[in-house]
Amino acid sequence: MPGTVTAVAVRTGQQVEAGQTLLSVEAMKMEHQLAAPMAGEVTLSLRPGDLVKAGQLVAVIRPAAEPAAQTKDGAHA
Repeated sequence: MPGTVTAVAVRTGQQVEAGQTLLSVEAMKMEHQLAAPMAGEVTLSLRPGDLVKAGQLVAVIRPAAEPAAQTKDGAHA
């Protein structure tokens, strides 16, 4: 749904958790919170006051790297 960005809660390069609020958009006189669908590093493309179109990409989240598996002697596999 088209709207206007009213607030940005994170910055590009920040690590976010799944469910964390990324930004708020006002549309049809209602404020909607857009949340991260997964944990990882976020890159935002919007600032407060920017207009958002329906279906527009507003953020990219690069998933957090999983720790390397360890063998019994503690060496990484």
